[in-house]
Amino acid sequence: MGSAQIALKFYPKKGAVVTKSHKPNVIVYKKANYYCSDGVWYNRTRGKYLVVGAPNGLSIRRLPPGYKVVKINGRKYYKYRGVVYKKHRRNYVVVTV
Repeated sequence: MGSAQIALKFYPKKGAVVTKSHKPNVIVYKKANYYCSDGVWYNRTRGKYLVVGAPNGLSIRRLPPGYKVVKINGRKYYKYRGVVYKKHRRNYVVVTV
């Protein structure tokens, strides 16, 4: 019998520092660069990535794969990895609800 290999995904928590991020997208918001990879948000500092919360008001064009549609106070939102987005025209904006 052969051994099965299982691929596990690890999502670092806010405040964690990681040395690599898998193909992060760069989003400029309020003159600061934010990096997003698989729904995890980072700031880059000293060649490493610091896991941060998605900044409120930041706008993205596409939601990460695997997002969920949620209703909060009767309104439709989109949620992925604890971040809530609201549709605004052709984009999705990070909101606090």
